[in-house]
Amino acid sequence: MPLLQGSPAKDTIPIHFVTAKTLPAVAGALPAPGGAFAAACEFKGAAGQHLLVPNAAGAIAAVLFGIEPEDAPYRDPFLAGKLPVLLPPGDYSFAGGLGDPFLAVLAWELGSYRFTRFRDDPRQLPRLYVPDGVDAERLENIASAIALGRDLINRPANDLTPAALEQAARDVAGTYGARFEAIRGDDLLARNFPLVHAVGRAAAGEPRLADLTWGDPGAPKVTLVGKGVCFDSGGLDIKPNAGMLLMKKDMGGAAAALALASMIMRAKLPVRLRVLLPIVENSIAGNAFRPGDVLPSRKGLTVEVGNTDAEGRLILADALALADEEEPALLFDFATLTGAARVALGPDLPPFYTGDHDLAALIAHHAQIANDPVWRMPLWDPYDPLLKGKIADLNNISGGPFAGSVTAALFLRHFVEKTRSWVHFDIYGWTPSAKPGRPEGGAVQTAHLLFDLLEARFGSGQPEGERL
Repeated sequence: MPLLQGSPAKDTIPIHFVTAKTLPAVAGALPAPGGAFAAACEFKGAAGQHLLVPNAAGAIAAVLFGIEPEDAPYRDPFLAGKLPVLLPPGDYSFAGGLGDPFLAVLAWELGSYRFTRFRDDPRQLPRLYVPDGVDAERLENIASAIALGRDLINRPANDLTPAALEQAARDVAGTYGARFEAIRGDDLLARNFPLVHAVGRAAAGEPRLADLTWGDPGAPKVTLVGKGVCFDSGGLDIKPNAGMLLMKKDMGGAAAALALASMIMRAKLPVRLRVLLPIVENSIAGNAFRPGDVLPSRKGLTVEVGNTDAEGRLILADALALADEEEPALLFDFATLTGAARVALGPDLPPFYTGDHDLAALIAHHAQIANDPVWRMPLWDPYDPLLKGKIADLNNISGGPFAGSVTAALFLRHFVEKTRSWVHFDIYGWTPSAKPGRPEGGAVQTAHLLFDLLEARFGSGQPEGERL
């Protein structure tokens, strides 16, 4: 990552954050020909606009970068994330005028991300000195974990197979000395995970459940469940071509869970962490599960398949039932679950669902602080009867065109009985067009805000006792 620590060298290029109001004073204080050059270029300091200001010898002496004025209705704390794309190679430092330094540096780091697994990117990136007062270790923890998740989502399905996603989880476990187990194929039936098995049995790569455990067994239990559908054809209710183009990202929930787990373990938060990843590919073959099938679940509820393309909630149901058996203090699940969530809120604002009002308020608070936006949606009880099966306990869809994200969350709620503080995040996992600090491609949503929340709730520093 392109960050430097320590005191900036003399030849470091300062970046001045300006508004239309502050520009004249800042530009006028630059060595000649700074102010005159800015005026000649008709630089106005509009948000996101930049100007490379030369010295008398023609070298870059400073950068002027426009940000929103203080009275603007919205100020993007990630706007500095545009700079790694705009600036030529060199060593830079922030000279002042910006809002939250931590988020500005994080945006720089996240905006420097490149996915280079299949082709080299020869561009040399600009480097930034971390300002005084910014916790570089914490920043690096968050940024590297998000990069890990982005890399997983960006990998195509022929590369990130179920076995490869399991290996990625195993690698994260190995990095931090966590226990790891994977249940695969027909062993899922023997161990009572019938929904995971049914969804994934038609694929060339056998279905599996990855189970990572870390931390003091006596510490508060925090469990993460991430949907790991490595590719979703829709099954026998096959998606159209346009609907399949981005389905490599249907394991974005697993990527978010692993990113958050990495942050937690690297920071040594005093929790007992468990990560459950049901991993499948929803494929078509002679043994694929069918519309109208009735499937058993780990919970004991029977599920009538109204649509094979509503497979994510099926595999999550078994994993949530397992998580719920030990009544964790906090249970979070992450899933690229419904198109309905995107219709309601778009790709950048994931909805979340919980019955814990105090926890919901904390999530909203930390989402704003971390610039990791979410929006609470209701677990609307009057819609629950829409999920009643005709010949089984439940149907995996409501059968109607309305409230698809709400009814999906209600379906999952049937499998969480003991855990009071459960939250479901219906994420998108993708940035359709580049934004500051958020390149086009895989997006790790909600992990940063939840790390902030857990850090605030439990503090840092590994407790005494057995680590695993």
